[in-house]
Amino acid sequence: MKSVYVVYPEAKQVAIREEEVTPPQEGEILCQAERSLISIGTETYCLRGEFDAGTTWAGWVKYPFRPGYSVCARVVGVGSGVTGCKEGDRVLASAPHAQYFKASVGRINPVPDGVTAEEATWGILACTTQLAARRGGLELGETVGVVGLGMLGQLVTQYLKVDGARHIIVIDTVEGRLDMARAHGATHSFNGFAIAALPAVQELTGGRGLDAVWDVTGHPSALAQCIELLRRRGRVILTGDTPNPSQQFLGPSTLGKSISILAVHGNSSAPHFSELTPWTQSEIIALFYDLVLQKRMRVDDLVTHRHSPTEAVAVYDRLVTDRTSSVGVIFDWSKL
Repeated sequence: MKSVYVVYPEAKQVAIREEEVTPPQEGEILCQAERSLISIGTETYCLRGEFDAGTTWAGWVKYPFRPGYSVCARVVGVGSGVTGCKEGDRVLASAPHAQYFKASVGRINPVPDGVTAEEATWGILACTTQLAARRGGLELGETVGVVGLGMLGQLVTQYLKVDGARHIIVIDTVEGRLDMARAHGATHSFNGFAIAALPAVQELTGGRGLDAVWDVTGHPSALAQCIELLRRRGRVILTGDTPNPSQQFLGPSTLGKSISILAVHGNSSAPHFSELTPWTQSEIIALFYDLVLQKRMRVDDLVTHRHSPTEAVAVYDRLVTDRTSSVGVIFDWSKL
């Protein structure tokens, strides 16, 4: 069986190629993609290939590199020994952008009836952002900020609303992204860099500062700015992983205000599990789908662009050049 897939042959290069996919072997599931979501920050960083030595990025991205990690697919073949799924099931897979691919049961999650294929593709990012919300230890009624309103920032904003934040101030330089966040639970917004929002934060909090702020920019300059927005003993939660941490600084107030710096990564769901906190990746994704079905979270209107995978070269060229008009970018595999 022939399968189309997307690959970066080298840094700053994108190609659409075809490969042979064999029938599923023992313990394997063969899936046919319906929709896949481009992680526009992560995937453009991977495409550029400009990472500090020793970072997660430098250890992960090896060319040829196959981008993508959130695909809604249909099970079209099941190998021997597989239990818990059957042909015809809809699943979310942590897999690269490809028409057909094989996976193990442990790498897929069921997609419930009522959740569309496009909504389903947000499940992996919703896992990262739910972990970020949990990591921040939000207390009911706190006043918080979200800096950077790409895909992750939009989801963090919605989780903070669900979790009971009193005020949520969102900060970005793109007005359209601020509009999205306001439509999904943000109570206040500021167009500009984080440090420039300090007067607005002081007015909102009566001069006290934010209880917590989520830095979702992935930009090395944002951390020090976010810290300035916090109250004494406030918390900053690093949710965007910069490829260049050598350029990242704490700024002048970190020790003086006894700031806590917390960090979260998408791969941290497994250690998060214990008898007291049973939040495995599967449980986190299942909760996200329940919130979508209950209309307490919305992602369908975060999709700004839909493309055939055959347009991948042009799509990534646009995202690398300027992704300010993009949030959710979907590959529709039915267009092949």
